[in-house]
Amino acid sequence: MQYSNKPIKLLDCFGHGKQLETELILVEGDSASLAASKMRNAQLQAVLPMQGKPMNALKATPQKVLENPLFIALIESIGAGVGERFDVAKCRYKRVILLMDPDADGIHCGALMLLFFYKWMRPLLESGRVEMVRPPVGEVTNMQTNITQYAYTDAQFFALCESEKTDKNQTINTLKYRGLAGIQSNQLAQTCINPATRKASIMGIKDAEMALAIFGGV
Repeated sequence: MQYSNKPIKLLDCFGHGKQLETELILVEGDSASLAASKMRNAQLQAVLPMQGKPMNALKATPQKVLENPLFIALIESIGAGVGERFDVAKCRYKRVILLMDPDADGIHCGALMLLFFYKWMRPLLESGRVEMVRPPVGEVTNMQTNITQYAYTDAQFFALCESEKTDKNQTINTLKYRGLAGIQSNQLAQTCINPATRKASIMGIKDAEMALAIFGGV
């Protein structure tokens, strides 16, 4: 496990409960937390930063899981208990949002969090209350039309660059992001924070089992 000694700081929202469209957004550290908190809806969106990769909750002993600073903060933030005592009706948020950096470490962190929910808060997955947001890896702007297109994989980014340069013979501006903190605020709000415009998928038991098959032994 990789983990620092920094405290886990919840930036809470004002509203709570499933009757509201409240969200707990889980990100990969203080820089991402600061970027997300600037663009969030403070009435409905809370932000919780991790500090390093999460523990593998399926491999670790129950004692280690329940003594882990991230999981302590997450359990307290959600406020519905844990394990057999978990009561989804008591959740302080309607959804938990996994918003990780668009790189290999981010994918691994998201998978490890799915394993935690699978083991310790399974009703969240069963009720469709965990979502994974897909951040862009970069943007390509056509300087003649001023139209910006977002790429969600490296292959798509390079394909957009070649398409704009070769097929349309246009001047372009390209920007490859370095994590969530490297995305401009307006773009971050549009592509990652705003529920109406971000790319998000509901995670379920099958998604957690897929993560288990790939990352369960890591």
